[in-house]
Amino acid sequence: MENNTILSLEYLATALIVVLAPGTGVIYTLSIGVLHGARASIAAAAGCTLGILPHLLASILGLAAVLHASAVAFQVVKVLGIAYLLYLAWEMWRGSGPLSLNDGNGETGPKSEGRSRSWRAIAVRGAAINILNPKLALFFMAFLPQFIPASAADSLLRFAVLSAVFMVLTFVVFVGYGAVAGSIRNRVLSSSRATKWIQRTFAAAFAGFAARLAMAER
Repeated sequence: MENNTILSLEYLATALIVVLAPGTGVIYTLSIGVLHGARASIAAAAGCTLGILPHLLASILGLAAVLHASAVAFQVVKVLGIAYLLYLAWEMWRGSGPLSLNDGNGETGPKSEGRSRSWRAIAVRGAAINILNPKLALFFMAFLPQFIPASAADSLLRFAVLSAVFMVLTFVVFVGYGAVAGSIRNRVLSSSRATKWIQRTFAAAFAGFAARLAMAER
């Protein structure tokens, strides 16, 4: 008997495991939480969540199959993604730009406009991290159809619902990661030496993700 339920516990559990797994988005959100505070990490979580939307749409519209079939398109996006991750690693290593340390306190006062611009930059960087990862489109192309019956007449609706749920889970989990990072911020950044060590650890993580992406195949 065919199961007409769009959402299943199996999908929710599997999607949650995928979202919880440490990847570039998680590390980015953690780094923002530590360096800027829990409130700023919400911008990072929002950016990372929006960054997966193009890949979900590509999967729904079948464009992910084009990326899978085209070696040139895959390589172009991959090279851009590698370059961007290395750029973030360099920014983190130097402690410059939106990835530099700030006080992360409050939302009002003479610096509020500058902080708002900084949070927009944080969100844009988070979105770019996921947009420039060609593996995400291929992942969703393989992942989502597993939870949609081949004979389903409303397959497009099911794709849309599963995609929306995945985005909600991503945002909620990433906000949680950012909150945890922000809560230990003062203890982690207890000295300038510790701050530099934390920044360089995150820089090494981004460089490592760039190397892993460089080895990725279609």
